[in-house]
Amino acid sequence: MKQISPTEFIVESPIKLSDRSSSYDLEGDKKTIESELKRVRKKLGKLQDTLYAHGKYAVLICIQGMDTAGKDSMIREVFKDFNSRGVIVHSFKVPTPIELKHDYLWRHYIALPARGKFGIFNRTHYENVLVTRVHPGYILGENIPSVNSIEDVNDSFWDSRFKQINNFEKHISENGTIIFKFYLNLSKDEQKNRLLRRLNKEEKHWKFSPGDLKERKLWDDYQRCYEDAINRTSKPHAPWYTIPADDKPTARYIVAKILLDTLRTYEDIDEPELEEEIQANIELYKQQLNNE
Repeated sequence: MKQISPTEFIVESPIKLSDRSSSYDLEGDKKTIESELKRVRKKLGKLQDTLYAHGKYAVLICIQGMDTAGKDSMIREVFKDFNSRGVIVHSFKVPTPIELKHDYLWRHYIALPARGKFGIFNRTHYENVLVTRVHPGYILGENIPSVNSIEDVNDSFWDSRFKQINNFEKHISENGTIIFKFYLNLSKDEQKNRLLRRLNKEEKHWKFSPGDLKERKLWDDYQRCYEDAINRTSKPHAPWYTIPADDKPTARYIVAKILLDTLRTYEDIDEPELEEEIQANIELYKQQLNNE
């Protein structure tokens, strides 16, 4: 199977999403790809145990994509071998009344992973420059003092919000959070196929909403907003990766491999050494237990 590198997918300079392919040939069949994913995620699971014991870094994984891009199954398959005590998944929906009483970053800040843990955001703080940008009327519901009408949701407003997001990510990065941001790059044709699959399979009906079709009509608007958000906020300390998502096993493997290869570059992440006194008495402790 083809060897890949995180550099193939990372956004290090301005991009056009239309130039980024939604498909990728790993030169392996589905069974081979799934076998390789299993191997990589086991290594990720072991690395997670080390990160937990080390206790100095947190890992924040942000997953964004259009409806049906495969966010839920991505999380299920990539993190299957993680110890549940070391990973927390947050799926952010429409803000609740309590959340709307705070600034838009509040609910994300309080959900950040503690040092030693992985936190996965299924949809993220970027919804606040994506959905709300396509539907600017939603901003009025945030009751921001400087926004009194839709005319106030202008270019200056979005410039300020992007600056806030960049500052937020820089702050948590400087305080020990390793950030990964994955955009699952799905083609419009494949989204159509997946929506039809939900309608054609009775057990998938619950996943379908007529609102999905309304949002699909705004595809081009969303693509422009995603492209702008990625270009404005992909930084060395908080990079975006565009992941070809038309084939789910391929997308899952690429994400898992990026996580493993990148985290392995942190040479200071290691299991803590035992105190000298404990280390010197290991054999004594064994003897005490064996003599019970």
